[in-house]
Amino acid sequence: MIKLNNRDFEWEEGLTVQELLNKKSYTYPKLIIKINNVLVSSEEYVSTIIRDGDDVKVIHLLAGG
Repeated sequence: MIKLNNRDFEWEEGLTVQELLNKKSYTYPKLIIKINNVLVSSEEYVSTIIRDGDDVKVIHLLAGG
């Protein structure tokens, strides 16, 4: 089990950040991802493995005025 934005989410072996984004259907163009308070760059989404017990934050940025 992981925490995803402070909610429990089922963890699976080999889960990457990109797979998590796909599973949750996140489509926002600008996302900030943090795992255990460490920023993950968009280039690392495919290769960054989420481990059991990790605290994942997915934050979408909005612009406006």
